[in-house]
Amino acid sequence: MTGGAIAHDYAGRLARVAAAAEEAGLDALVIGPSQDLVYLTGYEPLPLERLTALVVRPGATSVLLVPELERPGALLAPGASAIETTGWLDGGDPYHDVARIVGPAARRVAVGDQLWALHLLHLEQALADAEFQPAGPVVGGLRARKDEGEIDALSRAGAAADAAFGRLVADGIGGRTEREVAVALAGYLLDAGHQTADFTIVASGPNGASPHHEPSDRRIAAGDVVVLDFGGKLDGYCSDMTRTVSVGEPSAEVAETHAVVREAQQTAFESVGDGVTGEEADRAARDVIEKAGFGEAFFHRTGHGIGLDVHEAPYLVTGNDRPLETGNCFSIEPGIYLEGRFGIRIEDIVALTGDGPRRLNEAPRDLLVVG
Repeated sequence: MTGGAIAHDYAGRLARVAAAAEEAGLDALVIGPSQDLVYLTGYEPLPLERLTALVVRPGATSVLLVPELERPGALLAPGASAIETTGWLDGGDPYHDVARIVGPAARRVAVGDQLWALHLLHLEQALADAEFQPAGPVVGGLRARKDEGEIDALSRAGAAADAAFGRLVADGIGGRTEREVAVALAGYLLDAGHQTADFTIVASGPNGASPHHEPSDRRIAAGDVVVLDFGGKLDGYCSDMTRTVSVGEPSAEVAETHAVVREAQQTAFESVGDGVTGEEADRAARDVIEKAGFGEAFFHRTGHGIGLDVHEAPYLVTGNDRPLETGNCFSIEPGIYLEGRFGIRIEDIVALTGDGPRRLNEAPRDLLVVG
């Protein structure tokens, strides 16, 4: 399987990651099946017990080592012309092959965050003199700076998610089970152009107090507040949005709580920009919720980066002192969760552009009343 239909500069990406590795004092990066591999080569194999590894070295051509039976597919990857692709035969030792490519003088090697422990343990034996560390800080920093093509893909994914939500609101959800609504919502994402519908959280009534609730057979009734958090992939890039709706007129308490979350989300949106840290953006939303007396009911980060993965750098969270920069794309999704009663969350994807922050979701953020 290969990456999306967008044309990407894989040679440029490989050059930049090699330069970043050199700046970090690394002798090599070893990247296994993951969205890091997709980002750098366009190749998306399944993670298997047979090793697939991209070896990136400063000042040298990158080498993709694949099982021989996978080599024909690897050569069809969009970025294949920018790398050397070589196969290894069953019964061989691919870890020795990696060690040979990396070179005996290597002392600092970074491995992809999603490389299987099985493969890492064998690599540690094959490169016994090397110190290993995560490649995430190197590759993740590059992936976090989206180019215009990536932002366009995320924009189209966001617009499709908006359209799916609009269809669901028009249909109504009262009287249906959470599971039935989740199935319908997934279908609407696909109808709107997504290649995959990866998650559909439908959390009604007291289930809304669990941020990652799995849709159940609970039947949605009049008076329920329902959290809808859903997304998938369009041309390889992710969507992720959340809206909270009320089946019938909401109580004054629900309306007031929703207004707090709405203000927190808007405040965080207005706070982000080049040089603002992830922690500062998180604090902007958290201050609003804490001042309203709901501090303990907001117990997750304010946002996460998004791109080829639905969760990637940068993160809007306490402790992240890395400044945001143009090209970053991330969610802003504060919430309030009252155990045993209801939950409320509002989430948009936001891109930092040269003109400031831009929302990639435009579905209504007010508390919609649905049938």
